[in-house]
Amino acid sequence: MDSSCIDYKDTGFFSQTVIDYIEDKAELRPYYSYRPDWEGFAEILKSEKVTADRAILAQILTEQYHQISQSTFSNSGLINENISLLKEANTFTITTGHQLNIFAGPLYFIYKIVTAIKLASQLKEKFPDKNFVPVYWMASEDHDFAEINYTNIGGKKVHWWYEASGATGRINPDTMRQALNQYKGVLGLEHHGGELAEIVENAYNGFDKLADATRYLVNALFGQYGLVIIDADDHRLKQQFAAIIESDITGQHSFSHISATNLELEKLGVHIQVNPREINFFYMTDGLRERIVFEDEVYKVLNTAMVFTKEELLNEIKSYPERFSPNVVMRPLYQEYILPNIAYVGGGAEVVYWLELKANFDFYGIDFPILILRNSGLVLTHRNAAKVQKIGLDLKELFKGTEEIKKLWVKKHSGHELSLAEEWRELQSIFEKLKLRSFKIDPTLSQSTEAVKARLEHAIHNLEQKLIRAEKHNYQTRLEQIDQVKTELFPKGSLQERSENFGLFYVKWGQEFIDELIRHFDPLDFKFTVVEERLD
Repeated sequence: MDSSCIDYKDTGFFSQTVIDYIEDKAELRPYYSYRPDWEGFAEILKSEKVTADRAILAQILTEQYHQISQSTFSNSGLINENISLLKEANTFTITTGHQLNIFAGPLYFIYKIVTAIKLASQLKEKFPDKNFVPVYWMASEDHDFAEINYTNIGGKKVHWWYEASGATGRINPDTMRQALNQYKGVLGLEHHGGELAEIVENAYNGFDKLADATRYLVNALFGQYGLVIIDADDHRLKQQFAAIIESDITGQHSFSHISATNLELEKLGVHIQVNPREINFFYMTDGLRERIVFEDEVYKVLNTAMVFTKEELLNEIKSYPERFSPNVVMRPLYQEYILPNIAYVGGGAEVVYWLELKANFDFYGIDFPILILRNSGLVLTHRNAAKVQKIGLDLKELFKGTEEIKKLWVKKHSGHELSLAEEWRELQSIFEKLKLRSFKIDPTLSQSTEAVKARLEHAIHNLEQKLIRAEKHNYQTRLEQIDQVKTELFPKGSLQERSENFGLFYVKWGQEFIDELIRHFDPLDFKFTVVEERLD
């Protein structure tokens, strides 16, 4: 495969805040600690304060991998090596996280992990005396089942129809048979279809928790690169975090610090991604994950009859810390507390919401990681690439709206001059003369002349649009091809990575697809990557 890159701002799909962060705008600097560049990494490696209990972390990871250690896709040697390295003081993690989307959800699920793997490899080359382990943090405690129970592949929506409650990581995937069969049906049997079908079958039919099934699937795809997958829904990990759980629930510190930061960011024009609550923890047991609120001098678990006095709550945290699940604003703090982490890889919205959190990190004395915007990409198969080449579109044009592309294409390829700009400049010159003549006769007539000019300008514009529409009709077939290309590459008018599943690309190229993404993505270059199958 070949690749080409364009600036994120030229795609039109990324927020101004993300662009400002990449371009190092001064007003955002108070909201993070280190720049996402080699100098930033050199600084954080000098000052990193690790709060993680490395021995317990390695022990828990070893236990979590034990179930799949005998699987065909375990790649246990490199993973075990990386887990062992986590015990050493000169080892650091590069972490990305995501929900447990079935069949790995949209492509950006894959891109996040690829970015983390590539960055860990680059860091090892740059700082050979240190070790860097890529980590995928499974959002196993998340309860938004409706966000993960489907995927789009090849124009079809594969849906897991099930009424779920509680943490998604604890759901048994035994009701996925219909979705599993449908997904495998789309994959087919050609090329690597059978290989991927076997992976997903083993994943979702071989485990009684969605977290374990997801670990199997992700490990099958990325284990050979040393990716370590963590499920932080564990009593011992929560036990380490218990003091902060207690402090934040009773003191509501995250609410005050993040709220104050959000007010500052809003003044800068930043669109706030998440808003804190007074209490930013859920109470979680099997089949239950509900918010904790403080009302009438007691702590209540919403939609249940559970009520705790302050003393009872503190005893509950001490005895059962695993029952206290951080929400979106406290999960990053939990992550950084239990991992020796120096960088977090996230999408645009994630980078923005992490900017909201730094004051809270400072309050608890936990180092804020370097924020890395994950690589974004567009994958063109041989067929896609041939269509784009035949139409004659360049990369920047490809990201414009469909109608704008058509208009530009017609103007570029028409044998007629469709722009009336030159004619309008001549008319403007005439109107300046008319305006001067009328002013000499009666100064009040200048406004009337301007009004006539405005009406004529509008008429000229309409005529130009009619010329373009007429010429478009002459190029109907080619413009229909533009429609087809845009529909294929930008489903529902959005980026391919936000909708399309990786499955059919894996069917076509197998593990080489992952290899090529790792080869072409450059995490610190901060460019949008178009990966294109060669037209040999």
